[in-house]
Amino acid sequence: MNKTERMARWLAFCAGALDFTTGLGLVFAPAMTLRLMGAAPVARPAETYLRFLGVFVCLVGFSYLWALWRGPRALRGILELSIFYRLGAGAYCAWAVAAGRLDPAWGSVPAVDFACAAAQAWLLRRGVFKHEN
Repeated sequence: MNKTERMARWLAFCAGALDFTTGLGLVFAPAMTLRLMGAAPVARPAETYLRFLGVFVCLVGFSYLWALWRGPRALRGILELSIFYRLGAGAYCAWAVAAGRLDPAWGSVPAVDFACAAAQAWLLRRGVFKHEN
């Protein structure tokens, strides 16, 4: 395994673990998760939507971990596909923070999403796991 492949595996593990645990937190302990993020609590009716968002975030994280377990071909696939999830979620969240629709603490979401998308794009441009397809 070369250095780029080790970096891709490390990124998949970290991004997967972060999203998986954050998603679980949003589903099962939304108030605590928001407090840990430094974000304002949400009203009771909005909690349902926040929990739904948590399911999505958890499953994005799971997809990285699943691909890591499945091997290089699956890992390259999730690195390619999840760039779009990250750019979409990051762009919307950045707009929502800038428009005052989300608490400024939510700014960590686009920061992480854009950083992951950039790292994944860099790894893919370097041809990570290309020999596996």
